[in-house]
Amino acid sequence: MNRYRTAGAQGSAEPGSDGRVMANKLGITDQDSLDEAEAVLLFKLYEEVFASLEEDKPLDVALLKQWHRRWLGTLYDWAGEERQVNMEKDGFPFAAAAQLPYLLCELDKKWLMPLTPCHGMQRKEAIRAIAQVHVELILVHPFREGNGRLARLLADAMAFQAGLGLLNYDDWTANKMDYIRAIHAGLAGDYEPMVEQIRQAAGT
Repeated sequence: MNRYRTAGAQGSAEPGSDGRVMANKLGITDQDSLDEAEAVLLFKLYEEVFASLEEDKPLDVALLKQWHRRWLGTLYDWAGEERQVNMEKDGFPFAAAAQLPYLLCELDKKWLMPLTPCHGMQRKEAIRAIAQVHVELILVHPFREGNGRLARLLADAMAFQAGLGLLNYDDWTANKMDYIRAIHAGLAGDYEPMVEQIRQAAGT
């Protein structure tokens, strides 16, 4: 149906899309149109987040769920909710859906609580914190859709709080395999490749 392999209710297709488009509230049956709707809503979310984000505000899983709901709630009934389906991409499995409550608790306690906000951190320290949190969030992949884009929003929020400005992801897009290898390295606890990815995105 789409770029991920799934099973279960959250994997259902929109009627009339020949099984090619995810079920959505607006009845969109064309993938390009659905992608465009998601992009427009994401731009709006960015505007809202950075109009009110405080430099010393801790970031947590509850906030990520809120962002996800604000972003995709117009399109999907399950926006802001933990995914109920197992997912893989290009043969790489993300965390099992049954493990998400535990893993998201760990994401809060082990990563987000000690590493956010990045306000007051030295540049090198902030870049490492962003890299670690980004890897861990991607590996958990808590939502049915939009995990990569939400992880970039979180990275941007952390960078903003650190005084680095928003990140530039052009190199990630142009050299996608380097980014994927950095995520895979993080699975083994090696965050250095992602630190380099964040360093480039921060213009250093």
